[in-house]
Amino acid sequence: MKPVRVLVLGGYGFIGEAVCRALDAAGRDVAGLGRDTTRAARRMPFVRWIKADLRELQTAEAWSRLLIGVDAIVNAAGALQDGGGDNLDATQHRAMLALYQAAAASPPMIVQISANTAGAGAQTAFMATKRMADAALAKSGLPFVILRPALVIGRNAHGGTALVRALAAFPFGAPLIHGSAEVATVALDDVATAVVSALDGRIPPRTDMALAHPRRTTLAELVAAHRAWLGLPAAPSRHAPGWLARLAGAAADAAGRLGWRPPLRSTALAVMAGGIEAAESKHEPPDSLRPVSGVIPLKSLAETLASNPAGVQDLWFARLYLLKPALIVGLALFWIFSGSIALFRFDQSAAYLAATGLDEGLSGAMTWATSLADIGLGLAVMWRSFAARALIAMVGLSLAYLAAATILSPGLWLDPLGPLLKVVPSILLALTARAILDER
Repeated sequence: MKPVRVLVLGGYGFIGEAVCRALDAAGRDVAGLGRDTTRAARRMPFVRWIKADLRELQTAEAWSRLLIGVDAIVNAAGALQDGGGDNLDATQHRAMLALYQAAAASPPMIVQISANTAGAGAQTAFMATKRMADAALAKSGLPFVILRPALVIGRNAHGGTALVRALAAFPFGAPLIHGSAEVATVALDDVATAVVSALDGRIPPRTDMALAHPRRTTLAELVAAHRAWLGLPAAPSRHAPGWLARLAGAAADAAGRLGWRPPLRSTALAVMAGGIEAAESKHEPPDSLRPVSGVIPLKSLAETLASNPAGVQDLWFARLYLLKPALIVGLALFWIFSGSIALFRFDQSAAYLAATGLDEGLSGAMTWATSLADIGLGLAVMWRSFAARALIAMVGLSLAYLAAATILSPGLWLDPLGPLLKVVPSILLALTARAILDER
């Protein structure tokens, strides 16, 4: 009997959303689990959303109430690296062990979306926690299918695929660190189809299956294909030196500790150094596995891109993707330095306000307050959890500064150096950063 009620872990993620839509189209009753389901509920109202954090589902008891009436579970949850709100051992390993224990009472079918954990980057925490969860699932006695997709290409983009698009739109050719590394790809909708096939029984239980089109490409060719997809003229890729890779990885790891999820962290660099290859397929018993091509006709990279033609919004995304961190860092430094300079030159700053007619004591207090506010907002915007509110606060405080200056010293609008006019572009930059802040 086909599973009817399916719980998708990470249901609003890059792969999870495609899985939810495919399951709904196949007539399943879909529930999605995630940390913040508000926007997902608006985008996919056909899914019954469960707000839960895998970091807190560490016991069988914590899972039991979520599994009532569930016929199958699809695990599309995961994170690239520890940092911010992500804990790989908790979410990708310990939570899964607790899930398998809870599921033993009434065994549901489990489809685990994993990776080639024995390939490049096998030593990373991402691969290690995936590998331990896979091994525990194989020994649990539960019915399961493990799917190991290569680099997933779809209509939308996230993580590594988003970075590929950004590099494709790079002016005068993309700077690549491992341009000759081979990359295997699979279409996002083929991954979703594989999940539905596993639940339908077309992929036998206890199958460990690689998902990748047999044709390989190099990273440089992958970027060039996306550049053509975006409608941009061909441009040669450029080799980036190793020290630049290490610097980029260190900066990305630092951003990860502040809650951001940049794709170029050390885990991604370790994987890309050896190329993204398909995993070897395994199965129990030996004759249970049918070739993936006999179950799902996988699309090549060219077919995947052709079936998802790019629009101008894709070009905007590609060009803005690498500008977003520059905007965030630039705004942070601008506000931190502007507040710090005012404090270092406190007497001059306070005297400037006093010259507008303010009381001397009030001028000093306002100098302290505005300087600390500037520094605070500059620091806050660098933390992912505070960034959205900090950007809006920057706009509000800038407008307040402009209003106060207009009242106290309207002549500044005609000042040749334009101290007030220059505030307007910073407001627009903050609004732009807020508009492109969301990752999903």
